[in-house]
Amino acid sequence: MGKCKDLSEFDKRQIVMARQLGQSISKTAALVGCSRSAVVSIYQKWYKERTVVNRQQGHGRPRLIDARGERRLAHVVRSNR
Repeated sequence: MGKCKDLSEFDKRQIVMARQLGQSISKTAALVGCSRSAVVSIYQKWYKERTVVNRQQGHGRPRLIDARGERRLAHVVRSNR
């Protein structure tokens, strides 16, 4: 059985994709040829990294108030009447 350190990047991606598609831990381990604990640790590591990346500042809806507490109106189009 392969350990986490012995698995290639391809095998690690296979584990992540299989788990994302709803495959059980045992079937994923049999597919890749590694231990169940390796599947769990690889998937947990990937999940933690993914959630940290998604929480980076600068993603999502732009703020209406800048760091100085002033309202930003640059995105509002003003018409000249």
